[in-house]
This record gives sequence, structure tokens and C-alpha cells, in this order.
Amino acid sequence: MATTTTRLLNLLSLLQARRDWPGALLAERLEISHRTVRRDVDRLREMGYSIRATMGPDGGYRLDAGTELPPLLFDDDQVIALAVALQSATVTGAGIEEAALRALTTVRQVMPSRLRHRLDALRFEVILSRPVDSVPATVSPELLIALSTATRAREVLRFDYLNVREDPAAPRPPRRVEPHHLVSSQGRWYLVAWDLDRNDWRLFRADRITLRTPNGPRFEPRAIPGGDVGEYVAARFKGSESTNVWPCRGKVILSLPVDAVLPYAEDGLVEELDPERCTLESGAWSWIALAASLTRFDTDIDVIEPPELTEAFAALAARAAATATASATARAGAASHSP
Repeated sequence: MATTTTRLLNLLSLLQARRDWPGALLAERLEISHRTVRRDVDRLREMGYSIRATMGPDGGYRLDAGTELPPLLFDDDQVIALAVALQSATVTGAGIEEAALRALTTVRQVMPSRLRHRLDALRFEVILSRPVDSVPATVSPELLIALSTATRAREVLRFDYLNVREDPAAPRPPRRVEPHHLVSSQGRWYLVAWDLDRNDWRLFRADRITLRTPNGPRFEPRAIPGGDVGEYVAARFKGSESTNVWPCRGKVILSLPVDAVLPYAEDGLVEELDPERCTLESGAWSWIALAASLTRFDTDIDVIEPPELTEAFAALAARAAATATASATARAGAASHSP
């Protein structure tokens, strides 16, 4: 027969797995009597667990929230998820860094060795940036651990990479890279690596990577452009090669009060000219993209600088006019052929 301690842990694990448990089903799963179930429930209550008896023909038990946090049980995947979340929390700037680090140390100390090895292999950096509307991409813990392990060991990786701009059916050789950093940003995981075939730095989305084995030879680490991986990743998100600035930046006058612009200026600089006008200096990855983003304010716009932004507005206007003309022609053609 199982020891009392083992039996209590098994009972607690079952109570955490679902909301309501009929007493008869608990007794059957644990292979004990109804009386022993009631006695073990009382023991758990004495330890601080809030377990409520449920009424009905199959009267049973429910684990509810109590006044204090009792010891908890986690399965292997939950332990890894908790450890990753705590590691991320240490750099959020939310004032919980020290508590998160202490909690991570506590969790690691009581981990089985098999989980501790997995956790120790997973090292990554969190890149804080403004929220976006992109859907987070799911990546298996095994892949993240494999990428992190190769990064720490300085081993060349070979993998197939899904590039949405290429024909997925076209045969392509595997990518060969020197992995330098595994980072998490905006709900996605990225590998910062030196591409050996392209002789340049690349940013790979982890959810598009399919590893090939075995890994390649060891390599000497290179200096990340700019010296800071966070700045480098933020720069790539902006379409810049190394510096964390928009490659195209301009300044305009908007015929709106400053209070109407500030909530939507994002990382732009807003200055008041008078109660009805303000200036906005902002950037984008191209001049057309910058011009298009500025039209969201739905007001008159005067370009201050540079001339490239004025040209971009002209090109955008021409595209919009061509689209409107084509749409009108298509509607007229459809109407003429309708019965």
C-alpha cells in the first residue's frame, strides 16, 4: 500500500486536475476506502488547503482558493513554463525582479535533476518593446532548449527555415549559422545568428526553424552589431541594419490640437504650435510607409522635412488615385453586364 505521504500527494494532484471529484471516483482512482478519502481530505485541510465538500447523489470534493497559498504540485511541463515565466519576469521593470529571481531559485532547488538540466540549458534574453497586434507563435520547449544549448556551446546549427516570401515547394539547402543569442520579444522567439552562407547577421523566427542533426563544429563568438543584442533586435524590427532608429524619419505639421495627436503618436515627438495645430516627428521603414502612417490622423498635413517625405505623399496619392479609378471601372463593368 502507498504511504500516507504518497497517498496525500496523489490525492492533491487529482484535486488540482479537475474542479469536482465524486468521492467514490476518488476512492477508486486511489484504491482506498471512502473513509480513508475523508480522512486524507481532513489532513489536507489541516495543511492549509481549502477543500469543500459538494452535495448531491455523488457527493464529492472541490479544491477552492484559501486564505493562504499552500504547497502546490506541478507536472514537468508546468514546471518548465513557470521557470521560463519567472526568468522573463526578472527583466520586466515591473518592480518584481528580485521576487521573481528568488522564486526562480526556489523552484530550481526542488526540481528533479532531469528538469533542472532542461532549465539550465534554456537561457534567453527578453527584448522589451511596445506591444503589437501580432499573434504569439507557439514554439516547443525542446526546440528552445536545443537552440539555447547550441548557443551556449558555440556550435554551428543546420536547419530548414520556412521563409514566407519563398516557394515552400522549391528545394533549398539547409541554413548554416553560428547562433549567438536566443531572445523573446513581442510574443515570439528569435534566434540571432551569423549566417555562414550569406556572410551576414540574420534574425530567424524560432517557430519557422526545423533543426537538422548533428550540430556542426564549434566557433568563436562574434561581436553583435552595436554591441547590444536588445538594440540590434529593436533596430531590425524597424528595418535598420544596426542602429535602433527608423531609417526614414520626417517632421510634419498637423491641423489638430496636441491632445488629439499624443494618444496615437506612438514613439513620435509631438510639439504644440497653437491650440489648433502641432508638429509631429516620427519614422518608419520606408518613406511611403511613413506617409501612409501620417494620413491616419485624417487632417491637413504640411511637410516640414525632408523632401523625400513630400515625394512619398505624391507617390501615395498617385497609387490611391489609380486604385480608385480601377475600382470604379470594375464596378461600372459589372453593372453593365448585370441583367
